[in-house]
Amino acid sequence: MIRTVRRAALLCALTAVAVTAAPGPPALAVKASALHFGGCPDSVPAPPTPERVECGRLSVPLDWDRPRGPRIEIAVSRVRASGPAAERRGALLVNPGGPGGSGLPYAVTKRAKLPERVRRAYDVIGFDPRGVGRSAPADCGRMGGLFGSPGPEPVPVGPVAERAYLGSLRGLADDCAAGGGDVLPYLSTEQTARDMDAIREALGERRTNFLGVSYGTYLGAAYAARFPRRTGRMVLDSVVGPWDWYDFDVIQSRALLRQRDTFFEWAGSHADRFGLGGSAADARRAYVRVRAGLDARPEQGFGPSEFDRVVYRALGRTERWAGLADGLRSYLRDGNAAALRPADAFDSAESRNYEAANRIVKCADGPAPTPRRIVADIRRTRRLDERPVLTGMEASACAYWHHRPGRPTPLGSSQAPAMLLVGSAHDPVTPIEGAYEMRRRLPGSRVIRLDDDYSHGVFASRGNGCVDEAVSAYLMDGHMPASDVRCSGPGLPTVP
Repeated sequence: MIRTVRRAALLCALTAVAVTAAPGPPALAVKASALHFGGCPDSVPAPPTPERVECGRLSVPLDWDRPRGPRIEIAVSRVRASGPAAERRGALLVNPGGPGGSGLPYAVTKRAKLPERVRRAYDVIGFDPRGVGRSAPADCGRMGGLFGSPGPEPVPVGPVAERAYLGSLRGLADDCAAGGGDVLPYLSTEQTARDMDAIREALGERRTNFLGVSYGTYLGAAYAARFPRRTGRMVLDSVVGPWDWYDFDVIQSRALLRQRDTFFEWAGSHADRFGLGGSAADARRAYVRVRAGLDARPEQGFGPSEFDRVVYRALGRTERWAGLADGLRSYLRDGNAAALRPADAFDSAESRNYEAANRIVKCADGPAPTPRRIVADIRRTRRLDERPVLTGMEASACAYWHHRPGRPTPLGSSQAPAMLLVGSAHDPVTPIEGAYEMRRRLPGSRVIRLDDDYSHGVFASRGNGCVDEAVSAYLMDGHMPASDVRCSGPGLPTVP
């Protein structure tokens, strides 16, 4: 039996409240515990009146295959449908992505962007996946020095730097194992999918309707694999392809290079506004000078590692491009990185939880790379561009993980109903080919593609009527397009 409290902070933050020794339900018939709603923590915003958000906690097994063992609690939120009972379609679970993203406030924040008829028809249900936020939160301590400021050069060049890079990955894995090695296998996507089904049962719903964004698409596909006959209407937006996590990270890192080149072309075409030169080559040289300057002389803890994290985030949404270009210009003009610094500290409690949960889930979900492959892939990426952005290569830490899952996470099912897969044509965070690859595992499903768009997150996010209408029709009436849909996007961002 897994020990309930193995260390002072199981998984560095599985508290005595979150994990108890209470016996689970019978092994052959695991029933969901009661879910009673009440007030919400301050981290959950209040929706506009007269609507209100309510929160509750659901007790589930730490290991669904050992239901009599330790238990954890899953934090759940709900905003009820605003329409009359005749319009109600049921509950719509939502997940914002990650792995590591908190879904408890998402019931409010995402619902506010949904088309009105969807808000009138569905109770929107958010939840913190296990290991995240208020659901037995993970905290891997130092994570091999990940939160050091300024961090080391994140792109290793040469054997000495490569060995140091691998050493930091080993340290990260060791820190997570020291905090909660016995529970690492159970903070997985498969276990979370089973938590989702427990939420469905506790709500009294026959099927799970679901809107998953980014990592949420992977979670939705895992749910469909495990519970195909309980799968309702599912929208997978900005699809993570059905690859091992490390393979996905490599694909993403190279898509980011293409996106950054597009950013350079855009910034160079607006020389009067940004002052980075009149061509993509000029904008790139400006970028390189900024990064080199921060490498030579970090400014108050802001060096190349911190800079790359800012670039990684900015490249994913075009509305952030102007801010990045302005920040580059400001540094070159004044030597001041203030305009580049993110508003939220990287070493905040929320960020530490996100980074820990992200690695733990990825490493629990499937095969790990070898150290030799990690180095070979970095070298290949550097041959494409000598200054890549490796910020999203989280699954590299799995090379040194103390637990190795027995098999990859099952994704999709031929027995599940057809669903909608939505993507942006030039999304660098979840490249569009992932939607087409995932569709192979979900027969009959349709891809809604937003052409001429460069951002991550599409439905009820980009303000595109073609996308939002097609998805709303599916959620409301189950209307499945006869074939894939291509919608016209906005193109590159206008200059503010």
